[in-house]
Amino acid sequence: MDTTPAPSELVALEQLACDLALEAGRLIVDERPDRLGVAATKSTATDVVTVMDQRSEELLRTRLEQLRPDDGLLGEEGGSRQSRSGITWVVDPIDGTVNYLYQLPAYAVSVAACVGDVSVSGGWRPVVGAVVNPMTDELFHARQGGGAHLRHAGRSAQLSVSNQTDLALSLVGTGFGYDAAKRRKQAALVGELIDQVRDIRRAGSAALDLCSVGAGRLDAYYESGLNAWDQAAGRLVVTEAGGVVVGRSGGAPDADLVLAGSRALVDRLAPVVDARPLG
Repeated sequence: MDTTPAPSELVALEQLACDLALEAGRLIVDERPDRLGVAATKSTATDVVTVMDQRSEELLRTRLEQLRPDDGLLGEEGGSRQSRSGITWVVDPIDGTVNYLYQLPAYAVSVAACVGDVSVSGGWRPVVGAVVNPMTDELFHARQGGGAHLRHAGRSAQLSVSNQTDLALSLVGTGFGYDAAKRRKQAALVGELIDQVRDIRRAGSAALDLCSVGAGRLDAYYESGLNAWDQAAGRLVVTEAGGVVVGRSGGAPDADLVLAGSRALVDRLAPVVDARPLG
């Protein structure tokens, strides 16, 4: 089912996404153990999970079960529930876990409400999203048709993507996977791009990178290997800020490629990125 909620419901869902992201953000900062270690690993030994990833997702799951029992859930740490309402919440309890583990202040909680089938690549889309960086107290949020906004220090500002159209003057964000063979391919593309752009940034949180595109802090961003929870909320922030988010050959963004920026800049960057396999 892919039915967009009514405008009034979107407003309520956006507020809920913000409230949940903020609550989970406070949890992972206020209750972080002094000696936080790795609780588990996933795809490789460097793809880590901490106890706070698990606690944050449990908080989000519990709140959504209480407040939206008919909605579905897809969480990075395994939380899932089929939707009976047509809405599925896609959550990343800590996006940028390695940054969190090392106490680098670039990690986030990402919460999005989506319609469609989140198990099918290209079969879903976010209609509400919220991303909070609890270390900077910045909350990025958006709803379909309502624009994208940044709430910080008691103020709210509407976001707009960069108007830069010259690739040579563009600051481009990216990220790397956990598998060494994939990182080599991704690093090779960085080597090809480095003399075609102003510079490249790698912050370690896809959700924050996408929000940085929405805020005009990055001119463009690309990455391979992202899951739905990595990109759902940030993707909506970009599009509601006037940008586009596409996949390979202009298709839907997926695990193979997520490319974000203004339409003009994405059109200039896409041929370079499309030319190389990154997976």
